[in-house]
Amino acid sequence: MPSPLQDATLRQLLAHDEDGVLELVVAPSGSDVPVRGVVIGDEDTGRSHAGRIVLATEPVRDITASVERVHEVARRGACALVLRDAGAAAVPGEIVEAARASGLALLVRASWADWADTVELIRSARAFAALGTGDRLVGDIAGGGLAVLAAEVARYCGASLTVEDTQFRVLAHSATGPDADPVRRSTILGGKVPDWRVAELRRAGLLRALWSSRDVIHRAADDSGPERLIVAIRSGGEMLGSIWAAADGDGFTPEAPEALRRAAEVAAPYLLQHRLRVDAKRRREEHAVRGLLAGDGDGHTHLWTLGLTPDIPCAVLVAEQDEPTAPLPERTFQALALQAQAHRPTARYVRESRRLTVLLPVPDGRDRDAATLARDLASLAAALPDAPVVRVGVGPVVGSALDAAASADEALLIVRALREREARALAAPGAEPPPRYAGPADVRQSVAVLRVLDAVRPLWERHDGPVHDMIAADLAAGGELVRSLTAYLDAAGDVPRAAQRLVLHPNTLRYRLKRVRDRFGLDLDDPDTRLIITLAVRLATADDHLGGQAVRPG
Repeated sequence: MPSPLQDATLRQLLAHDEDGVLELVVAPSGSDVPVRGVVIGDEDTGRSHAGRIVLATEPVRDITASVERVHEVARRGACALVLRDAGAAAVPGEIVEAARASGLALLVRASWADWADTVELIRSARAFAALGTGDRLVGDIAGGGLAVLAAEVARYCGASLTVEDTQFRVLAHSATGPDADPVRRSTILGGKVPDWRVAELRRAGLLRALWSSRDVIHRAADDSGPERLIVAIRSGGEMLGSIWAAADGDGFTPEAPEALRRAAEVAAPYLLQHRLRVDAKRRREEHAVRGLLAGDGDGHTHLWTLGLTPDIPCAVLVAEQDEPTAPLPERTFQALALQAQAHRPTARYVRESRRLTVLLPVPDGRDRDAATLARDLASLAAALPDAPVVRVGVGPVVGSALDAAASADEALLIVRALREREARALAAPGAEPPPRYAGPADVRQSVAVLRVLDAVRPLWERHDGPVHDMIAADLAAGGELVRSLTAYLDAAGDVPRAAQRLVLHPNTLRYRLKRVRDRFGLDLDDPDTRLIITLAVRLATADDHLGGQAVRPG
């Protein structure tokens, strides 16, 4: 039995790197040095790094310190050092020369990748290096890919085979004849084991047995299909997938169980490689979406990565949860992302802490399609059990995804406007909460005000005076005067109406306003003072200004 992991050379590692996770800068000792493992950052500082690749998880800030790090890593026997988020041309010359002088290979990690991709790449390359050719079966299938594996093992077993990942998606299968059982035909045509079948296997306890067993599991023929043999595919203790064999004709050959055991060993590196490819593709797309939304990098390269053309109109939607200190729950994120993908398969999305941002191609250039998705996302979020409050803002349709940053900017402002609109509505007795989704036309004036406030804020924060003193003192004491002033200003100075909104007696509100005048010397009848107070109160009660803890009327 081959060992789960074995030495690979640097050359093999780079040849295995089909997605470009790593880029070689210099290899002064050649590319045939063995790679025996990985060291992340400064872990195990007392242990030898012999033959290992060291991942420099911190960015290069101090060139002198980085040069010393290169010499230290080389002295401890490492075969290579990987720097983060920089192209080969951007690596300082001093660091390259230090690596060349010390005989240490130097690589850089792609900006779209993360360290998990790098570790998975090294692990996958070493797993491939562990494949032996010491027996006929392994010699027939090693290096041929999962399709060859499925075909050859099916021949050895006298069976039909599927190779599946842990989500029961079919990665490869042997030829399917006209007499194949219905479950196999449905699985192969759909590319995945039907959900009802997975539920049935789970109820029968077969999946629990598969996840826990390291041997071939036998399932007798029944009304639902022929005799089956199943084996888990593992790397170390990690479950990667499974091989399912269905007996054809006269049943399994005597060699079938052993052939499946060996096939599971050979399949493990391919499943690691498959997972790496899937993760790399997802991270590339996320990097491209983030680049377009932020206006960073080469927009045309980002579009090529996403399979989009520059001339297609698009809109950006932002679905953001209300709680500023908590991330969007995984269940909510998955549901919203699936809804966006179902609405338009060309939609691309990215998750950023408490929000889901969707880049939505709009081929006809009209905003109604984006508005429909926004409504569906808001409705779905509201219907999910225990989901947080989610608001959805739709940015304007732009003529090209190259201009997606402008749509994203407005979508974020619309979400803020929705939050403020709902806070005002809830403060009014008996008011119905407004919809939790909107487009540019729905909150145009509110967005304009937010832009003004954002522009004014730096100027306001550089100055002081009685209004600053009043706001700071009152917020420290609980915000009673700020709430009162907010209601008073929103009611255009109508004390009875403002008091009703605050659920106060009008005289109580008049007393609070008198305190503002007497304590801080502010004349609420002066137009300029009212303007400054209006701006100050809006700035002080904006969610983003107070870390999400707005002081709301009521």
